[in-house]
Amino acid sequence: MRNHALQNVSTVTIIAQVLLLGLLAGSAAASETDAFAETIAPALEQHCVQCHGADGEAEGDVDLLAIRGEGLNENTELVRRLIDVLDLEEMPPEDEPPLDPTLRRKLVLELKAILQAAVAQKKAFAHAPIRRMNRFQYNNAVIDLFDLKCIVFTLPERMVREHKGYFQPETGRMADVVSVGSRPLGKSQLIEPRLAGVAAFPQDLRAEHGFDNRGDHLSLSPLLMEAFLALGQSITESPDFVPQNVGVWQTFFAAPTDEVDLDGEVRRRLQPFLTRAFRRPIGDADLNRYVRFTSRQLAAGVGFTDAMKSIAAATISSPKFLYLYDRSGESATAQPVDDLELASRLSFFLWGSLPDTELLDLAVAGQLKQPEILDAQVTRMLRDKKLKRFCDSFPAQWLQLERIISSVPNPEKYPGFYFAKYRDSMHMMIEPLLLFETVLIENHPITQLIDSDFTYRSVLLEDAYGELRSDPSEITKRGGGVTVLNFHRVPVSDRRSGGVITNAAVMTMTSGPDRTQPITRGAWIATAIFNNPPEPPPADVPPLGEKPPAGEEHLTLRERLSLHRERSDCKGCHEQIDPLGFALENYDPVGRWRSQYENGRSVDVAGTLFRKHAFKDVVEFKDAVLAEKDRFTRALAGHLLSFGLARELSASDQIALDHIATATADDGYKIQTLIKEVIRSEPFQSKTNPKAE
Repeated sequence: MRNHALQNVSTVTIIAQVLLLGLLAGSAAASETDAFAETIAPALEQHCVQCHGADGEAEGDVDLLAIRGEGLNENTELVRRLIDVLDLEEMPPEDEPPLDPTLRRKLVLELKAILQAAVAQKKAFAHAPIRRMNRFQYNNAVIDLFDLKCIVFTLPERMVREHKGYFQPETGRMADVVSVGSRPLGKSQLIEPRLAGVAAFPQDLRAEHGFDNRGDHLSLSPLLMEAFLALGQSITESPDFVPQNVGVWQTFFAAPTDEVDLDGEVRRRLQPFLTRAFRRPIGDADLNRYVRFTSRQLAAGVGFTDAMKSIAAATISSPKFLYLYDRSGESATAQPVDDLELASRLSFFLWGSLPDTELLDLAVAGQLKQPEILDAQVTRMLRDKKLKRFCDSFPAQWLQLERIISSVPNPEKYPGFYFAKYRDSMHMMIEPLLLFETVLIENHPITQLIDSDFTYRSVLLEDAYGELRSDPSEITKRGGGVTVLNFHRVPVSDRRSGGVITNAAVMTMTSGPDRTQPITRGAWIATAIFNNPPEPPPADVPPLGEKPPAGEEHLTLRERLSLHRERSDCKGCHEQIDPLGFALENYDPVGRWRSQYENGRSVDVAGTLFRKHAFKDVVEFKDAVLAEKDRFTRALAGHLLSFGLARELSASDQIALDHIATATADDGYKIQTLIKEVIRSEPFQSKTNPKAE
């Protein structure tokens, strides 16, 4: 399926030829030392020339002649790919002689030096295109702009609903018992204060291996623009858009009680309102236009409150409100974002909404980018209850938990999965989300996400785990319902449980109705945990059947898949993801522990992670992942940076990821340190947005 750099070609050979050609082209490595020519190149030539290089043909998807002309420093994406396959030990393939570890490290260092020099020379990052708010951000922004005491419209993508105010990041502590709800549980979960008569626009789709805030996925068609116009009017005309629900009513919508100059009063109210809505000080021309519009309505006999509602509806339908973008610069190279752009990046990253007054005031004063002030503001934002919006968006998408909603285990084989019309999956998906929220609020090391010593369970979820249950006595005594779920913090002493990898939600959503899917599980780990997603399988590869065909009933799933992976274009991918997926084979399609298959054969989970960490059970697999915690840190940093910048990462971002991971490791892998380092990084504080010619 996926061969991370090339298909049916030795990447080591490619590296040797590429580096040699890069030297001839005057690449960054040439001026370093003679070590490459004296030691590394001969060793690579010994590994490669027998099969590659003799006839000079370009194999796979690498054009060596093109590289000879442009040099490696002009092909940073290729350098990035070569670093990945070497660093992840994906190459050479298993059926070729292994590369000496010392030589591998030298090659990685040479390639990283080339990449770093090329990034420093070009000084450019991928452009984040202009994009509209997604509907989650729009809902939040409208709430904050009007200080609403209710939501605007229901959002099914919010998987965990807060009850009784359990989310209190300012305390630095998560409650031992939390009461939550989940939208997919049914209509009872829709009972939230919201604006009547306001309908949400369609849900924004998550990008492949990405998030639903990606700029290349958030266009604004004329039809959707009309929908936003109607949406803005429906918000301010809602029967629930009344003083008790609108925090800014008295300062913005209420008619003045004294005799005042109405034009002056409108101007006084609009100036801060529009500045907040558009995330930057409003210019005189724009302000005058809004004032004139309101004044004409007042002159025509429209009441003051209705006129202000009309202008408010126009504001939240304006492209200056709907669109997120960086201002263009004079240079094609990277430039620092200004303070106002940084304020928006921060607020939409951590709060999914507009900057608040404090952020805007600092940005307008040109002080936000000062390191000590920026650090203080990030700390403040991480302690604000609006951080719940980050928890409502990032972790569920990072872990791809929306997939569990469509999971349908065979009810005859797994009847315990179904609880009346409410399924265990709705309880399952809450567990990893509460774990993430706790790690974030309490600022634990991110290694807790791999192998936590605590988790949150409901009564129903404890029953679902079977052998992997904790002591349920305290949970059972306190009870738990369907409409509002009580989740209890419980210690994890059995390391087969705990963390985001081995929870029932992931096990269920990566299984079919009748059997587990090790390839799917392996691809999930490669994507979510190591940020190294595999390519999709070839279109002509038939899927493995849910049930074994006649004559294969006696085989284990590993044996069946070994027959399936014989194709040469599938082999390279399977070598990478199969060990990851089979490490989880002791978990059945609904996350219960098993030692045998239905045919009585023992489950075999043994494997090797990155060809250097052997494991024979899932606990040793967790140990192997933890041995690669720096790689996990870098991977999670990549997910966070991509989410924060609303774009796919490129080769130019890789050096920053190394710095982020190193700084996080130096502070004990704490999650808030990781987030702060993402914000401090050069890509987060830079833009490449030249003016169009």
